[in-house]
Amino acid sequence: MTPTTHVRRKAVVTGAARGIGAAVARRLAGDGLAVGVIDLDEADCAETVEAITSAGGAAPAVAADVAADVADEVAVAAAVARIGAAFGPPTVLVNNAGVGPRADLVDMTTRQWDTVLGINLNGPFFAARAVCPHMVTAGWGRIVNMSSISAVGDAGRVDHAGAKAGLIGFTKSLALQLGPQGVTANAIAPGFVVSDMTGASARRLGLSFEEFRHRAEQSIPVGRVGLPDDVAHTASFLVSPGAGFVSGRVVHVAGGPVD
Repeated sequence: MTPTTHVRRKAVVTGAARGIGAAVARRLAGDGLAVGVIDLDEADCAETVEAITSAGGAAPAVAADVAADVADEVAVAAAVARIGAAFGPPTVLVNNAGVGPRADLVDMTTRQWDTVLGINLNGPFFAARAVCPHMVTAGWGRIVNMSSISAVGDAGRVDHAGAKAGLIGFTKSLALQLGPQGVTANAIAPGFVVSDMTGASARRLGLSFEEFRHRAEQSIPVGRVGLPDDVAHTASFLVSPGAGFVSGRVVHVAGGPVD
């Protein structure tokens, strides 16, 4: 089953206040979807919605903002319910919210471990659990989980790597379970993408962002670092009706092969 062309699809994008999440939300709105944006800060959410609704285009953009901590299952369920009340049950979910602080294993606190897994792994579970019933009812749905090339290992961020690797297993399991109901699930694993997170990495290393970016470019086959829109283009395809035969896959948006 595919959604009819005259029905506007509805999407939820978490971590959509800035960076990759904001780019994905803008792109999906540009594709004609109604987009509900979820992030921790209400004002930041509102900025993304304003960017969407003021962009113009052939059809009026529809967007709604909800502030919620994705690590809080009650807050996530309430946010999805509010978005559904705003413009109808969502059948597209992009789990983008994530954090990635750096700490050596022996210096990592239990609180940091729990925080990173709570946002990066529990959050997608809570959101999928809230949205999937709408997809099953519709007989159609798309889930995109934002993993990372860190999933193959990342010295100094065992919490982040563990969560992102777990997210890949979660994605493949969703694809197996929900495929018969017309729902696909895929993961995107970005490499170096210009963002607050890569900016923080540069500062930790005592480098200017320009120098940090230049060093990264030397190891990327296409000769440049990624931009949020690079990830948004991929998400746009994976949530489209035309991607119905792509499920359970990890798409590396990294400018080259990833081992």
